[in-house]
Amino acid sequence: MVATLRSGEVVTLAHGSGGKATRKLVEELFARELSNPLLDELGDAAVADGLAFTTDAFVVKPLFFPGGDIGELAVNGTVNDLAVAGAEPLWLSAAFVIEEGFPLEDLRLIVQSMARAAEHAGVPVVAGDTKVVEHGSADGLFVTTAGVGRMRATFGRPQAGDRVLVSGTIGDHGFAVLVARGDLRLETALESDTAPLHWLTASLCELGTQLRWMRDPTRGGLATTLNELASSAGLTVRLDEAALPIRPEVAGAAEILGIDPLYVANEGKLVAVVAPEAANEALARLGPDAAIVGTLTDDSPSLVLLDTALGGSRIVDMLVGDPLPRIC
Repeated sequence: MVATLRSGEVVTLAHGSGGKATRKLVEELFARELSNPLLDELGDAAVADGLAFTTDAFVVKPLFFPGGDIGELAVNGTVNDLAVAGAEPLWLSAAFVIEEGFPLEDLRLIVQSMARAAEHAGVPVVAGDTKVVEHGSADGLFVTTAGVGRMRATFGRPQAGDRVLVSGTIGDHGFAVLVARGDLRLETALESDTAPLHWLTASLCELGTQLRWMRDPTRGGLATTLNELASSAGLTVRLDEAALPIRPEVAGAAEILGIDPLYVANEGKLVAVVAPEAANEALARLGPDAAIVGTLTDDSPSLVLLDTALGGSRIVDMLVGDPLPRIC
């Protein structure tokens, strides 16, 4: 049960975490005040008349990090929100809020990176806007993007027995950004996983209604995404800890900081739910780094449970805040 907003309450960083505080803000303020049939679905993209539409804002700090920057991240993030909705991404828009004094050369590098990412994805930026605010009114640069896509799939309904798959290692992006901030002094080659996913999702869409559900586990990581699945489907997601694909560098950083990789953002991975008879085919389509990490059951509705390597199990709940804020 998500608590209601209280009189006098103020916005905190936790409200941008993607976890319980974000859900409360969205449900009790934005969804309530702006309510309409399309928004009420609360998906990554609105779907109507064969089209999908999405929007996203990017405030990552630092703007440049191992494996990418805010420009590439903005393109891929919006392409992926359309892709996991079952759409073919067609066009993007981009709006820039720039702080006075921001170096023009850095801005050029970011826009060039955005252009390369859009060309690589085959999804052009066709509209945009620029605003400049006084020094001290923004943290360098914020980017907002929107995207339109054409629907190409109708998902089946998640049900007990379905398998949960991830397309690759989890937690890479969040820890790469943390290393770039200098908060974690490690000698590591860890890089962000930012990448477009629409080629992978197009392949999964060929499974028809054996494909039940897709998301890209960004803010709040895999744990938050699967809690949203469990809540919407009224089912239990039972994860196998031994099957989770985690790089040794990520596991080491997580142990040092006491941060569970399940809650750390990814920017180039997807999680999919498929019928059990399609699991091996889906795994092959996702590639060599993919893994089947769990199963849907109906024994404890609306929970995410992790079967640990020690033989026990624990509840994987949504966090209230974000252990690594401003990573996307």
